[in-house]
Amino acid sequence: MAKEDKKHKELLYNILLIVIIAFFMFPVYWIFVGAFKFKGQFFHYPPVFFPTIFSLANFKAVLMQLGGMRSVMNSLIVAGLNTLIATVLAIFAGYSIGRYKWGGDNLSFFILSLLFAPPVVAVTPLFTMFRMMHLIDTYPALIWSYMLFNLPFAIWLIKSFVEDLPEEIEMAALVDGYNRFRAFRKVTLPLILPGIVVSALFVFVFAWNEFLFALIFTRFNAVTLPVFISGLIGGHEIKWGLLSALSIIASIPSIVLVVAFQKYLVRGLTFGAVKG
Repeated sequence: MAKEDKKHKELLYNILLIVIIAFFMFPVYWIFVGAFKFKGQFFHYPPVFFPTIFSLANFKAVLMQLGGMRSVMNSLIVAGLNTLIATVLAIFAGYSIGRYKWGGDNLSFFILSLLFAPPVVAVTPLFTMFRMMHLIDTYPALIWSYMLFNLPFAIWLIKSFVEDLPEEIEMAALVDGYNRFRAFRKVTLPLILPGIVVSALFVFVFAWNEFLFALIFTRFNAVTLPVFISGLIGGHEIKWGLLSALSIIASIPSIVLVVAFQKYLVRGLTFGAVKG
């Protein structure tokens, strides 16, 4: 009886798990299917849950005819450069703060406090500064404005990874004749690489999905993907097929990066979790 009760509990648990997963995955499935539907199928009753013909017309229209490809490239350029610059700066800043306690706890708390403020408080001063420098609707305006929240976040993450790494490892390298920078490059950097990858992935995702600054600081030339997607929602019509197609395209870079760096991601998220 005990074994049967255990099997029944496992069966109920599995059924409940499947129901929960199906509930949360249904919007994803609906967007995916909607990207291949014709316009009339969105208003069909009963709803078309699985179209018999999968059309690529929505992808062609949103990328080629409406200029969505340019917004995709803008987002790739802005998010890529922002990730590169923020990660490189965060490596050196996080290492110096985590290893040498430069600035003490006050500096660490100041960096963390920058994440507490809502980004909207910086819109007016940044807009005034960018307008005076003629940077509105340019890549630099977005890249440097994204630094406002991405750089402190990356510094705080990498700092924590550096603090979890025993300093004795670097001391052993110094005893072997390495100088400080070479010990950092040859010993410390490879060991905290999973943490760096995690930080870079988070920075990229934040920059890729950012909407507020992109909406205010761009006009035509540097419009990013989130802003372009919002433009498909009109006052009289919502272009569901184009929205679904572009939403799938918008999710591809993050999915590809997570799959490609999955090994580092798992190691980075569990870095320092177990200390012996």
